[in-house]
Amino acid sequence: MERPYVLHLFTPGAQVSPFDVNMAADAGWQIPVPYCHVTTDNVVALTQDAIFSRGPKGVARTGLFIGGRDVLLADDMLQLARKAMFPPFQVSVCADPSGAYTTAAALVACTEASLGGGGLAGSQVLLLGGTGPVGRVAAVLCARRGARVTLGSQRGQAVAEEAASATAARFDVVLQGTGTAGAGLRAALAEAEVVLGVAGAGVQVASETDLAAAKRLRVAADINAVPPAGLAGVGAMDDAKPLAGTAAVAIGALAVGNVKYQVEHRMLTRMREAERPVVFGFAEAFELAREVLAEKGR
Repeated sequence: MERPYVLHLFTPGAQVSPFDVNMAADAGWQIPVPYCHVTTDNVVALTQDAIFSRGPKGVARTGLFIGGRDVLLADDMLQLARKAMFPPFQVSVCADPSGAYTTAAALVACTEASLGGGGLAGSQVLLLGGTGPVGRVAAVLCARRGARVTLGSQRGQAVAEEAASATAARFDVVLQGTGTAGAGLRAALAEAEVVLGVAGAGVQVASETDLAAAKRLRVAADINAVPPAGLAGVGAMDDAKPLAGTAAVAIGALAVGNVKYQVEHRMLTRMREAERPVVFGFAEAFELAREVLAEKGR
């Protein structure tokens, strides 16, 4: 009897995401198994329990998926799982907490493609609602491409600076934080060449009047698919479409979401098909997003 493909899904939360379970099944994982309330204290024991029970041949049909909502904690757990394995007991592993890694990868890759030329290098990027999971990961990806990045928060300057400082220190990049309530928003928009709307569903972070203050704006991208739009005037289906009242192009939530879906599917499929163990964090997800867009001629 041929051994089935088993994917162990670890989450610090009370439940794993049904979205991720469906994605795993659609990628050919025959037995997706959820583990809840996983912490950095027991991820090593769970990893070794998974790899030792199947032997060197069985590990090729075994994988680990790390979810949750905290992007920094997910990266910690990913690194711990990697360090818990050694030849020949190694399996493929990926992390995508709340879809933040794959969403951020798709968002930044779509933005980069729309900028053309030198991409994000040297650009001033403002992330509105930027202290959440997608905002932090997108900020790191932009900074690694040479952009000057600011995390904006409507909850104030201190909250934005704290998130920027913690994220920058964790991933060794330079990030700034700024409060975007009141006059602070238009001051930040006046400097921005790229604005990424990464707040929660149904939360508008910039009106049309606000965006009119962004005289240097080249790309406005929004991941909010629930009305009202996070960035006013950006349609969910927009894909590098001119944004009315500005000189920029707009990228909407469904354009980003289509790439995000393909990235997660490829990530899970390649884990299952790999002859040798592979690891997918957000850096690898970004390369997959670039690959998807290249196939579209972007």
